[in-house]
Amino acid sequence: MPLIQIDLDRELFEAKRDEISDAIHQAQIETLEIPADDKFQIFRPYEPGEQRVQFNHDRPNQMIVHITMVRRYSVATKLALYQQILVNLGRLGIAPADVHIPVMENGFEDWYAGRID
Repeated sequence: MPLIQIDLDRELFEAKRDEISDAIHQAQIETLEIPADDKFQIFRPYEPGEQRVQFNHDRPNQMIVHITMVRRYSVATKLALYQQILVNLGRLGIAPADVHIPVMENGFEDWYAGRID
């Protein structure tokens, strides 16, 4: 189960949090083949001026989708995930240039999820 942490403007969070949650989760289901009931998301809304992210443009709706997941997916699979997230968020009016997706990978031994097998 990837851990998804989403930093976004509070106004965008208040207006579209459920749709954003579903868009990102659906992308994981389609590309990573995770179970539909395996959702692990944390929203971190920020107030105006609390986040400074600029990449040669000033966009008010910057969103950072941090993904922490087990090292097991191919580069092609990860690229498909990014593309599907962008497509799904695009349907909500969120521009691809506003979305940044850093990924941190680790091993199965680096997770504790309620039980030790």
